[in-house]
Amino acid sequence: MRLIVFLGLFLPVVIAGMSVYAFNVNKKFLKLLVAFSGAYIISLVFNELLPQIYSSLEHSSLQHNCVHESHTLFHLSQHHILGLLILAGFFIQLILDYITKGVEHGHIGHTHTHNCEHCEHTEKSISIIPIMIGLFLHSFLEGMPLADNLNNIELQNRLLTGIIIHNIPISIVLVSLMIQSKITKTKLIVFLCIFALSAPAGALFTHILGNHAIESSVHFFNYIMALVIGIFLHISTTILFETDEGHKFNLIKFITMLFGVFVAIVHF
Repeated sequence: MRLIVFLGLFLPVVIAGMSVYAFNVNKKFLKLLVAFSGAYIISLVFNELLPQIYSSLEHSSLQHNCVHESHTLFHLSQHHILGLLILAGFFIQLILDYITKGVEHGHIGHTHTHNCEHCEHTEKSISIIPIMIGLFLHSFLEGMPLADNLNNIELQNRLLTGIIIHNIPISIVLVSLMIQSKITKTKLIVFLCIFALSAPAGALFTHILGNHAIESSVHFFNYIMALVIGIFLHISTTILFETDEGHKFNLIKFITMLFGVFVAIVHF
């Protein structure tokens, strides 16, 4: 694994999470940060990730040495597989969202808390272990396409940037939630480090699998990327479609989303 990939996945999570102890995280600022990350991710999906996997599929299909009819069947089957994997990723994240209580898109114990800002009235204590399991799986899956044997380094760097932007608010929310749940600082740091290592673990797993167990690495990485695209689509659309209380239009949030899309496009 490239050092920049490991550091990019690990350090921002730890630094952003521990910053909760140094700074009072403003709830409105956190919402804007989440909105920015959602807009950046959906722009990344539509402008880069989806075109990349389908153009890669076109290229590999043209190189496939078969008669015309078999070539067409192969071409169609690969498209269908990618579509099914995108759907699978979407619904996998839907399940994970129930486990994590929406931490991935900025929710802090909203199910059982009357006053999230001060957490004064809590009906039921929140169990951190299921949330950690859900977040670990979520981050593990997202990190899988970042393996060293992904042959497109530019795509890897863009995906890495998107995951970093996405993970910063998650780590802030996770630490805030653990502080609310009165977890000791030692356990908090351990849990935070486990979350920070989950994406590198996913990249390492894919690297090993791609080198030793998979014959067609191009199709393998397309399949992994399709799964992650489905996860990103669920996360980003959930963030962007959530409205403020009373379904009022929030101009600042809307501008923040447009800025997220703009930054992603300029980054390309």
